[in-house]
Amino acid sequence: MREVLEDIARFSAEGTKICVARVIQVEGSGPRDPGATMVVSEDARVVGSVSGGCVEGAVVEEALASIADGGSRLVRFGYSDDDAFAVGLTCGGIITIFCSPGVPPTFDALRSALSAREPCALATVIAIDETEVTRALEGRQGANPCIIGNREIHEMTRLGATVLIGADGRLTGTLGDEELDEFVARDGDGVVASGHSVIRHYGKRGAALGTEISVFFESFTPPPKMVIFGAVDFTAALVKVAKVLGYEVTVCDARAPFATTARFPDADHVVVDWPHRYLEALKAELGPRDAICVLTHDPKFDVPAIVGALKTRVGYIGAMGSRRTHRERRERLTDAGVGERAFERISSPIGLDLGARTPEETAVAIVSEIIARQTGHDPAPLSEGNGPIHGHLVHQR
Repeated sequence: MREVLEDIARFSAEGTKICVARVIQVEGSGPRDPGATMVVSEDARVVGSVSGGCVEGAVVEEALASIADGGSRLVRFGYSDDDAFAVGLTCGGIITIFCSPGVPPTFDALRSALSAREPCALATVIAIDETEVTRALEGRQGANPCIIGNREIHEMTRLGATVLIGADGRLTGTLGDEELDEFVARDGDGVVASGHSVIRHYGKRGAALGTEISVFFESFTPPPKMVIFGAVDFTAALVKVAKVLGYEVTVCDARAPFATTARFPDADHVVVDWPHRYLEALKAELGPRDAICVLTHDPKFDVPAIVGALKTRVGYIGAMGSRRTHRERRERLTDAGVGERAFERISSPIGLDLGARTPEETAVAIVSEIIARQTGHDPAPLSEGNGPIHGHLVHQR
């Protein structure tokens, strides 16, 4: 969507009707990732791309039909479809595209957020099980379900309904139902944090469990970064777990024989450099969503790494070691000029006390602490608590 915003604005200024076609799912290998967008005008002008050429012609036809009848629609292309070769998709995957006529309802808010470089996500209703939702609504007091083609499905929401979720969890717009908005805001907050575009499913009346309503979340946030210092066994496990959570992971160590892509194949980057020197070059790119984990166990590495980390705006700094190692490291950091208040930013020993022993368990303990720090939660078993497990959600209508 980002690359066609100005084109949408231009078409809107002209008073030209358009259809916005977005890739919302890729199965197997696909030419473009979810979020790839093509805009088609009523006079068949085309900007952007959803497939790099494979199915563009077929999508243009669907988009023009969408403009003509005013209805949103899902279209799928791939080897599992009889017409796969007819539309030219020979890359081996299946792509699903959502075509929606008109300028997105939150277009101005999205444009403003991206202009201000604010992390956000766009949530769009892309599918509704008409039978199940209509049956549910017929049992509601005063319900008046309205089904018109594939556009206005019922009073809860409609295909193409869109809200913008900001980095603070606030919504701009509404999907038409307060409960649905609440669950979408919760999930959207996680999408903004991870930087990954996903599809989520909701049940009747916006229930968290169910499949009647499908919502596509398009993230406009780069994935958070995790920088791990120390090419050790625990590092390989932490890389794997961090990747599952959507981090862009860098492993850095000054020892070239240890810092290799062969040892850390899951890492996005493997860097041979001294920690403080690498951080000096990277610090402007690090922010509150990012994490630095120091796993070196060696004063000549970890002290400069922590000092360098404290000069960044990174949201989490953790250092591995026993309590004795922590005490000795604290003395060295104090000698290096680290003040008392700065120690509040350092999690050492790193991770939550889960009783972890193996590298994999330790990795889970580390990311668990990162999640708790980011969400402001005091970790405890959910079974011992009271009230809603997802906390308070704030909305902007």
